[in-house]
Amino acid sequence: MVVLVTVGTRCDADGTPAAPGRPGDPDAVVAAGSGSHRADGRGATRSDPTPPPRPLPRSRPTSLRIPSLGVDAPVTAIRLDGSRRLETPPVDRPQLVGWYEGGPTPGESGTAIAVGHRDTTKGAAVFAGLAQIRPGRPIEARRADGRTAVYTVDRVQVFDKTGFPDEEVYGAARRPELRVITCGGLFSRRTGYTSNVVVFAHLTATK
Repeated sequence: MVVLVTVGTRCDADGTPAAPGRPGDPDAVVAAGSGSHRADGRGATRSDPTPPPRPLPRSRPTSLRIPSLGVDAPVTAIRLDGSRRLETPPVDRPQLVGWYEGGPTPGESGTAIAVGHRDTTKGAAVFAGLAQIRPGRPIEARRADGRTAVYTVDRVQVFDKTGFPDEEVYGAARRPELRVITCGGLFSRRTGYTSNVVVFAHLTATK
């Protein structure tokens, strides 16, 4: 299944999240986030007391771990098709996370995008509990080169699909950031979910 990315974010009836625009476009310099966690011109947040870790070179993601939610999932590459639609993990593999390969890999500078199903017709999927994650919790993205990028959650928000803030969520950042996205809100068999859950996080360690 594919989902439209040229208009606002939506979730389809099977629990698939969608992403508009061009996620992680390195040519855009838009600081993602808001309040005390908005990135400044040096790529650090106003609330961070220590210097940020050095960004990592490119290396594809292999798995995503969210310890506080009990998530430890394999990652598959997703891309835009010829109609500018973002592919998603296969519905028959609900525990798989999709990582947008046109954007940064784990730990690289810019806005990386990871998406996954909240549920499918067979039950709960990998991001069923994503809305419950709290600020300050770690998200670990393992890489093919054996290293791990550790992001810390800044905030979690639920955006209605009719007013999804594309630039806030997908605008590129100078520092390494991550957006983890799934479906949220109310569900209708005809139109799917009404909203998206978006986790905003930034790189705080590498190992």
